[in-house]
Amino acid sequence: MVVRVERALSPGLRLLLRHPDLKRQYAKTLALLEANPHRSSLRLHALAGKHQGLHSVSINLWYRITLELLIHDTVITPINVGDHEDVC
Repeated sequence: MVVRVERALSPGLRLLLRHPDLKRQYAKTLALLEANPHRSSLRLHALAGKHQGLHSVSINLWYRITLELLIHDTVITPINVGDHEDVC
């Protein structure tokens, strides 16, 4: 059996392996999310349809992170990272 290393990596790491130029923006987004998830530049919003229950924040105009946002537990769990087509 062959296991693709990329599949075993976290979504964030896979994105950075494919797009190393996004490393700084990705790290900044996570830092802002940790400091204040409601910061307007993150464009935090709830998703609908098959992704109901998840939220999305923007890394830049093309890439975003989908996540579970559990404010009452102060826990944020990143689910997926990619462009708008990848994470829809």
